[in-house]
Amino acid sequence: MSKILSLLLFLVVASNSSILHFKKYELNGREKGDTLFIIGGIHGNEPGGYFAPSILIQHYKILKGTLWVVPNLNFDSDIRDQRGIYKDMNRKFAHIDKNDPDYQIVKDIKKLILDKRVDLVLNLHDGHGFYRKKWENIIFNPKAWGQAFIIDQSNIKTPKYDNLGEICKKITSKINGSIFSKKHVFGVKNTKTKFHDEQMKLSLTYFAITHDKPALAIETSKNITELKTKVYYQLLAIEEFMNVMGIKYKRDFKLNEKNIEKILKEYGNMTINGRFKIDLNQIKPFINFVPIKIKNNCFVFSHPLGAVIKDNNIYRTMIGNKKIFEFKPEYFELSKIKPKITFVVDGKDTDATNLFAVNAKKSFTVKCDNDIRVNVIGFSKKGKKNESNINISKKDIAKRYSIYKDKDTYRVEFYDKKNRYIKTVLVNFTK
Repeated sequence: MSKILSLLLFLVVASNSSILHFKKYELNGREKGDTLFIIGGIHGNEPGGYFAPSILIQHYKILKGTLWVVPNLNFDSDIRDQRGIYKDMNRKFAHIDKNDPDYQIVKDIKKLILDKRVDLVLNLHDGHGFYRKKWENIIFNPKAWGQAFIIDQSNIKTPKYDNLGEICKKITSKINGSIFSKKHVFGVKNTKTKFHDEQMKLSLTYFAITHDKPALAIETSKNITELKTKVYYQLLAIEEFMNVMGIKYKRDFKLNEKNIEKILKEYGNMTINGRFKIDLNQIKPFINFVPIKIKNNCFVFSHPLGAVIKDNNIYRTMIGNKKIFEFKPEYFELSKIKPKITFVVDGKDTDATNLFAVNAKKSFTVKCDNDIRVNVIGFSKKGKKNESNINISKKDIAKRYSIYKDKDTYRVEFYDKKNRYIKTVLVNFTK
């Protein structure tokens, strides 16, 4: 299996007025086979629809066939937990104005959907209520969308997977035995779009099938409150579609709610302008005076749903709709020089020129060129503006300046003689 590693690091330059474009991830098996295209995040208030594909990207290995995964189609809306900040993107596939903020995104995803390599498209959602063929009450009824495979018609004229209705019925019989509650069982909802549903004629799946591309939606229920449960159901269904298509795979975890809950709390790391790397699982809720540029900052994430939103003079770091931490910036020009940096850690020299962090038990001393200014955040010594060549122990640094919740980890910043920012190295005091 090959996976383009650069795609695992998502580059975002964000502000309130800009559009964050989706990213396509390609997971290829060593053995050729069919291609399943999975699209999540078309509605930003449906997190089951975008956290499930993010887990596919990070934790699945394809052995035969191919997965194309777009976890964050409507990324601006996903990170703001809104259905569509530029109105409903899933109603823009029949026609979209060139001045619409979603224009380029819709144009680009259409091109991917129609790629000749794609054999089947799944569009992931969370829908209201629980679909039932017969009326039971206002939650369980034929007009509900949750816990259903949504098809526009049962059959289409394509060489493969033309019998969508039959495929979905087989899959429901497979997965309903692994559902936690009878209330949560899946059904197949045929909207018969061509004859009965004007709104669905504007949707992504109807665009696909009218261009002879098999497509359907998987809808878990918004009435299921636990995200881990919705993601479990999404993955359960996706795996069955892969089985139908002969796509072979393996994952690095056992598929259950406990493991999914753990994975959903793994946020990875973020690197700012290639100079400061932060563990998002450890970071405190707020950090002051983070050195960045005034504009055109690069925030690189290991998580597919990572992004940064600027709100006035505060930067909010998000994983999907989850706020991880906020920081207040301190603006600097970036230095072009790369000095040699040495940390003497507990009496032993460590070359930190290319490091983002070092571990220390008792103390450290920073050594570098005389024209490089060292600033240890939380430490001060009277008469010293440059804190190089000073032996510093944990007790010398104010504990409130540790950037991590459960660790004593402190920032050491480097600046050139023109006060341009070079980089940050974190010192983590271990026991």
